[in-house]
Amino acid sequence: MINAEELQKNPKLYIFLPLYYTLWADSVLTPTEVLEMQKLIDSQKWLQNHEKEWLLKNINPAKPPKSKELKSWKNKIKELKLENLEDLSQIGIALAKKHDSSIQIEKAIIDDFKEAELALGLLSREAGYAFKSGHQTITTAHKKAYNFDIGKMTALLDGNQADLIKKVKAVITDPSFAYKEYDSLLEQREQVLQWCKDLADQGFGAWAFPKYANGKDDMEGYFTIMETLSYHDLSMVIKFGVQFGLWGMSVFFLGTDKHHQKYLKDIGSLKLPGCFAMTETGHGSNVRGLETTATYDHDKKTFIIHTPNPDARKEYIGNAALHGQMATVFAKLIIDGEDYGVNAFVVPLRNVEGEMVHGVKIEDCGRKMGLNGVDNGVIYFDNVEIPKENMLDKFASVNEAGEFESPINSDNRRFFTMLGTLVGGRIGIPRSAVSATKTGLTIAIRHAEKRKQFGPEGGEEVPIMNYRMHQRRLMPPLATSYALHFALRYLTQRFLKRTEEEAQEIEALAAGLKAYATSFTTTTLQECREACGGKGYLSENRIDALKNDTDVYTTFEGDNVVLMQLVAKNRLTEFRQEFGDMNMFTIFNYITNQAKTSITEKNPLIIRSTDQTHLLDMDFHLSAFKYRERAILSSAAQRIKKHIDDGMDSFDAFNVVQHHLVNVGQAYIERVILEEFQKEVMDTNDVECRDALLQLCQLYALHTIEKNRGWYLEQGYMEGVKTKAIRKEVNQLCWEVRKNALALTDAFDIPESCIAAPIARC
Repeated sequence: MINAEELQKNPKLYIFLPLYYTLWADSVLTPTEVLEMQKLIDSQKWLQNHEKEWLLKNINPAKPPKSKELKSWKNKIKELKLENLEDLSQIGIALAKKHDSSIQIEKAIIDDFKEAELALGLLSREAGYAFKSGHQTITTAHKKAYNFDIGKMTALLDGNQADLIKKVKAVITDPSFAYKEYDSLLEQREQVLQWCKDLADQGFGAWAFPKYANGKDDMEGYFTIMETLSYHDLSMVIKFGVQFGLWGMSVFFLGTDKHHQKYLKDIGSLKLPGCFAMTETGHGSNVRGLETTATYDHDKKTFIIHTPNPDARKEYIGNAALHGQMATVFAKLIIDGEDYGVNAFVVPLRNVEGEMVHGVKIEDCGRKMGLNGVDNGVIYFDNVEIPKENMLDKFASVNEAGEFESPINSDNRRFFTMLGTLVGGRIGIPRSAVSATKTGLTIAIRHAEKRKQFGPEGGEEVPIMNYRMHQRRLMPPLATSYALHFALRYLTQRFLKRTEEEAQEIEALAAGLKAYATSFTTTTLQECREACGGKGYLSENRIDALKNDTDVYTTFEGDNVVLMQLVAKNRLTEFRQEFGDMNMFTIFNYITNQAKTSITEKNPLIIRSTDQTHLLDMDFHLSAFKYRERAILSSAAQRIKKHIDDGMDSFDAFNVVQHHLVNVGQAYIERVILEEFQKEVMDTNDVECRDALLQLCQLYALHTIEKNRGWYLEQGYMEGVKTKAIRKEVNQLCWEVRKNALALTDAFDIPESCIAAPIARC
């Protein structure tokens, strides 16, 4: 190989050394590289024949230099003062002149070498970094920043619930709530039960109940408790929700004073553990199709609760397998052979000693993908007799004459009013899901800040958070988490202040946000797992538990696809009502306004505008979201009408356009989320916090538009040049938001004992 003797005879040969080292550094010479080197050597007229032969021997792919020799070449080069040497040619010339200062290198030779480097695909300036140290680039210089006061951002997120949040965190960070490994399913379930009892002792279980039941009469506080508990073990959260939310709230909202006085205090203290038995094996989302019966016996003043066939068994019921003593059971009310629709009844399952009530059979669902601290079971009723007073009779009852009575005459309206009172579950679940997402993002972002990998030649390894694709993976979900936080706060306030006229709209909003948030959680936690590499696969780093425990959230409280169709049908109803109330004058105004929108937003300057100020403008974002929402809703209505006009049954018409309906729901929810996020930005007084939130809001908006760019292009609302500019702007926003990523997750203020992942330790 290259030896000192040849170099001493002609020090000018040193000009080849940086190039040889660079080519051999990966231990492989490709045929193309050999050919280009042969061309370079043959073109050098100053080389003697034996020198050419010697140089050609050193590019034999079958005889690579030994590792020791490669290092000796590199050390020779590093002896130079490399700071002002930009490329391999300059390094080679400097090396030759070091050994013979009288050497003259003609410009033609330099041009030959530069041309060869180009043909070899080498960036000479960057190849030279292999011999230098401390190489800095834009990527390596990108650092975390704290551009706002974290405490102020936390206060903004917590709002008027800050004191309650601190109280809940103080409890779940107590050593008695420390995570542990379980030897058995029974041990895990008993630990989760004990935690729920401890929470009940703190008054958290009864928080939403009336004061006479030891509650605070504070529904907003209950949602806050659920959300904050979700930084801890999610089995505990779900068991807590089943006991105090589903079981307790069903008695509270569907029952009357006699039920409240009899049950609520014991439910709130967990003296009376219970279940919410709605879902059946054959009828999940279709509550109206339930087959369990409650047949009234007027002579005995009792109801007979019965499972008529295996499809009517109550399945996947939380608290049922081990701990539940009573259940709110949804069943068809039968009086004198007449079906009066689904109503709710309190049915005993076990006595206080845990012995099953006669006629009740319960099977354990066993292990699940997650939430194994919750004892899910399957319940069968074989002619179980309950007293008449056990009917939860706020919306329907059986009078003294044995006749059905209800303050709501319409069967449809009564059914939906009853279910509408239970919409709180569709608020608690997405708030819990977003808390789990925040934990996953905190773990992944902290890991990405500490984990270093690869880097420029001659430079240090770079935190993986500095890589653009890593930012692309984690920054949009971080922005969406903030967006959902404010949207769910808005939903909560709408629910708490609801009027009867708003009930259906709020139910649809809750259904849509539940579907959107929980699907987002599932997708984001998978991204967090992958972003943490093998470390994310280890159970000690908690992402597996977060993923597995929240996976069922996409079907809790209704399957997400079904819920989005519910949202769409609600929007279509509003659309129809809006047009139904219009006279010719208002219809003309509507069409005129739609035309104005098209003229304004679809003019050639707007659809192809790539001006950064325009792309980051909140009015542009909201207009784009609103346009999409309205256009999709209008086209869905037109499609359904056309199918029906052509003679298709309305059921079939809706079935044909189901995919379209899901998009209607999605567009509506995305508009609401953006609208509420923008309001929060505008209402934030602290300038630094507002600037940070504005970046997140812009990222959420543009990333959502980018996801839907195909639709916007199809509609002619944007041209390709604009969607490309939006993609570029999303990349830049990810780069900017990355600086505050740690601070933004720190602002969640998740207790360290709840994060508990070794890779996330500060």
